[in-house]
Amino acid sequence: MSRSTRRGAFAAATVALALTTAACSSSDSGSSDPTTSSSSTTAGSVAFQPQHKGGTLKLVAHAAAGSFDPQVNYTLQYWQLYQSMYDGLLSFKKVGGQESFTVVPDLAAAMPKVTNGGKTYTFTLRKGITFSNGKALTTDDVVASFQRIFKVSSPTAGTFYNGIVGATACLKTPASCTLKGGVTGDAKANTVTINLTAPDSEFPYKLAVPHASIVPKDSPTKDAGTKPLPTTGPYMAASYDPNRELKLVRNPHFKEWSREAEPQGYPDQIDYTFGQTVESEVTAVENGEADWIFDPPPADRLNEIGTKYTSQAHVNPLTAFWYATLNVNSAPFNNKLARQAINWAVDRSAVVRLYGGTNLASPACTILPPGFPGHVDSCDYTKGGGKTWTAADLAKAKALVKKSGTAGQAVGIVVQDDDVNKSIGQYLQSLLTQLGYKATLKPLSANIQFTYIQNTKNKVQLALTSWYQDYPAASDFLNVLFSCAAFHPGSDSSINISGFCDKGTDAKMQTALKTAQTDPTAANKQWGAIDQSIMQQSPVVPLINPKIIDFTSKRLGNYQFSRQFYMLVGQTWVK
Repeated sequence: MSRSTRRGAFAAATVALALTTAACSSSDSGSSDPTTSSSSTTAGSVAFQPQHKGGTLKLVAHAAAGSFDPQVNYTLQYWQLYQSMYDGLLSFKKVGGQESFTVVPDLAAAMPKVTNGGKTYTFTLRKGITFSNGKALTTDDVVASFQRIFKVSSPTAGTFYNGIVGATACLKTPASCTLKGGVTGDAKANTVTINLTAPDSEFPYKLAVPHASIVPKDSPTKDAGTKPLPTTGPYMAASYDPNRELKLVRNPHFKEWSREAEPQGYPDQIDYTFGQTVESEVTAVENGEADWIFDPPPADRLNEIGTKYTSQAHVNPLTAFWYATLNVNSAPFNNKLARQAINWAVDRSAVVRLYGGTNLASPACTILPPGFPGHVDSCDYTKGGGKTWTAADLAKAKALVKKSGTAGQAVGIVVQDDDVNKSIGQYLQSLLTQLGYKATLKPLSANIQFTYIQNTKNKVQLALTSWYQDYPAASDFLNVLFSCAAFHPGSDSSINISGFCDKGTDAKMQTALKTAQTDPTAANKQWGAIDQSIMQQSPVVPLINPKIIDFTSKRLGNYQFSRQFYMLVGQTWVK
């Protein structure tokens, strides 16, 4: 997702060892099979405990995350909420740990019947499901929702869903999208059939993320923005003001149909307030006035949290990377030597320190995170060579800048305006100045930075951003972030921020996707090689692989961490 990131920074020295060792490991995150549901029981799928029902869960963040439309928003900040609000035909299991990467039937009564050599998926809908506006879910809603993915130009329309029959025409003329022959409903049989142009081993994953949420058929065919759409899950949005507050209340029409897919929630209300300083957010949690903060705690509070509030700090490794994206279509980074120079110059250890230390991040040299399908230990840009990053080579970087002829050019750096992002941005500004560029820093609110850096009209040269997996497959990093299909000039939904579009690389990615149908192991080797070939072109500078800290109030209970969507908000106890 970089879904404008869910960040966590913490002083490594102050985090109790027990926290770090108890945190779930992400090294086997790619082992789950999207087409099967595990029957094992974990803490998240035990029977509902009515004695904990009720109360108001209070969440705080410095900034909101833009549009609340589940088919448009691409931020983990809101995807984390959508798991208790919106549903797709399939969903990720709402539990903590490794099981959270398992796909289970949601609005569908069972996993799909797959025929036609893997190209046809037939779903039978559950009966008796009602939207929060009181209207019954029908096959027409499902068909319209898939058409809407294209009509609203969802950020993943051209990558996740472009294999649906009729998608090519929809991508060309979104407004008239019908997905003819691609998605059809049979009201009498209560079934929906999806036809693909080719088999796609990752399709169940793609149906389980929020962009494939099912919304009412009469939903607007443009981004709904701050007017939340009706939900099927346990919560609905009562109001949303991105400058002040998001208020979630119970969906009066919700009845639990699957404990695994969509368990009923515990809090009666979830209040998410925006606009405080991060300093005051930390104080609010310490005083029991808030239950959880989205933002990284400021440096001057780290020791206090790590010593006095250890039991309220939850640390988990992430399948994610923070990176600097370089605009390959404008100066100076339309010059490969200039891009490679930045990769050689960046001191990843310095970025780790700025993020919070070695217990909360490690240096990154590849796009695919360690322990993720397709990852290969490889580093083209480390002093003295080696498979992992050890040190920067400033001399080599300066030589490349000189050779490129780009020294003296102006470079703007766009970052989010929280303390951690700004401090890393300031480091990059200082480094670029050292390399001979005229570097300036442009901090923007997290509410707008992620869409701003995607739009080519804003002429962003270098931006600090991050990517957190949508689902455990290599293509979700490489194909989503670096394919020609993910680059949309002039659009706020152009997730290929660097503008890297290489036909040869695209062809290799298509081959790997095809290989995955029959031989996932061989496909992962191909993805590893693609990662290395993209890094030779340097459209991005991988910086760190992060961990996350959730700082919660003393009263918050039943903390569970889903590897897919992070803290299970609706499953927390505040009573």
